[in-house]
Amino acid sequence: MYESSIKMERALIQPLLAALMASIIAIRAYRKKSLDLSGAFFGFLVVFIHLATNLRAGDILLVFFFTSSQLTKIGAEKKRKSDVEYKEGGQRNWIQVLSNSAISCALVLTIWKLVGWEDKCLDSRESTLITALLGGIIGHYCCCNGDTWSSEIGVLSKAQPRLITTLKSVRKGTNGGVTKTGLLAAAAGGCLVGLTFSVLGFFTTNCPSDVALKQLLVIPIATLAGLFGSLLDSLLGATLQFSGFCTVRNKVVGKPGRTVKRICGVDILDNNGVNFVSILLTTLLTSVACVYIF
Repeated sequence: MYESSIKMERALIQPLLAALMASIIAIRAYRKKSLDLSGAFFGFLVVFIHLATNLRAGDILLVFFFTSSQLTKIGAEKKRKSDVEYKEGGQRNWIQVLSNSAISCALVLTIWKLVGWEDKCLDSRESTLITALLGGIIGHYCCCNGDTWSSEIGVLSKAQPRLITTLKSVRKGTNGGVTKTGLLAAAAGGCLVGLTFSVLGFFTTNCPSDVALKQLLVIPIATLAGLFGSLLDSLLGATLQFSGFCTVRNKVVGKPGRTVKRICGVDILDNNGVNFVSILLTTLLTSVACVYIF
């Protein structure tokens, strides 16, 4: 009876607090120009879904969002000169929001449907499915965070980027161009997601000591997932996304044209498509790895 009462209270309070937090974040992001109006609306829905159903997943989402937003602002003038699509603050729209969060929304809702608000450890002996779903969430945000950190920090590197497929030097802003700084940033971005997941788990889960200690393996797994996701994003960008140099704008652009000299890639996927595919594959591989390891 007592446990039932607690669950009922949580069913009422957690969604209300999630709605309040999601509203504050969406409004602030819109005012700070991290999101445009459509991005703020869908950002509200994404944050609400995460915080209302799975607090640990919600916290990982917030770590990704806030760190990405701050990194976008660093070296803004330098990014403006090299990126023809640069927008102050980032100003991500609804398509960018969903391409970076739709898969995770599906995963957290599935977990909530299966176990409610109870937070679980990665433990295949207890539940292979829950372990796979949690692993997928980890992989999802490791890819998002790793790729964003790599892009936002890598473009500021003094080193000339090299195309991932040929290792030849290319102009900054070229899809598929990588630097050592960018790759290290990707690994660090993934590591932060793993660290957040592991540390919060000590407070939100109730697992046997041996299982709880094993959760620390998430940190190196997440670090590799962040690096892998960024490399995969670069590979897709170099092959399935067009990059060319516009002699009029004097910048790297993502669409063919009469004044554009092709650098690499074919015009099949845009940046959102590349992000979605790389996130999906990293999510699947991390999910499988967590089932195998835990």
